[in-house]
Amino acid sequence: MKLILTRPLLIFDLETTGLQISTDRIVEIYFIKIMPDGEEKHLHQLLNPGIPIPPEISALHGIYDADVKDKPTFTEKAGVLKDFIGNSDLGGFNSNKFDFPMLVQEFHRAGIEFNITDRKFVDAQRIFHTMEPRNLSAAYRFYCQKELEKAHSAKADTIATWEIIKRQLEVYPQLENNIDTLNKLSGQENLVDLAGRIVRNEAGKEIFNFGKHRGKTVEEILKKEPSYYDWMMNGDFPENTKKVLTELRLKSFGKF
Repeated sequence: MKLILTRPLLIFDLETTGLQISTDRIVEIYFIKIMPDGEEKHLHQLLNPGIPIPPEISALHGIYDADVKDKPTFTEKAGVLKDFIGNSDLGGFNSNKFDFPMLVQEFHRAGIEFNITDRKFVDAQRIFHTMEPRNLSAAYRFYCQKELEKAHSAKADTIATWEIIKRQLEVYPQLENNIDTLNKLSGQENLVDLAGRIVRNEAGKEIFNFGKHRGKTVEEILKKEPSYYDWMMNGDFPENTKKVLTELRLKSFGKF
């Protein structure tokens, strides 16, 4: 089925120095601009981020400092990129959470206004997650080829979950059959509090994972803005988060 467009749709993906929108930079952009008549226009650009690319990030996307040391910066290409985008709507995969805000942030750093208020955003991952069931019954059907009877009863759901975990170890031989591996894949390894409001960065430092101080160390913020602690303690945060924050505060004072 052909997609009906009233204006161009720009599908794009970014490779970056990391996942912190406020501090990381773009190193590669690929644009496909689909015109209403079906014509496709492509643009590929490597960029010098102006900061080192961490080795573990380079190992993921294959772009190293030497590959971009002679490439233009985003600021130098910002005008060309904005002109190519034009009035396009934007599309990507997991782009609502990362690629869209990262692109806008780079335009902001370059001193170029990039209007998003009249654009439509298409995230293929969100569509996938919406259209394909991602609940326990669907996982049980996928991994175990069985229908989950009495779903939403604690007993049935618990038994099914254990069957799924065992089956996952069989389906994915690359998985090491230990808790450390499963914990890492479950996204819990870097959490400091259970809600994920505070996590550890690559250096092992506790950082805020939300709000205006996202990506900044807890120690730094508690020293520069002590009132932030009071705001969180009086706010609608889980008790576990408040307990962890208090422990980190006492630790910074050398009392814990």
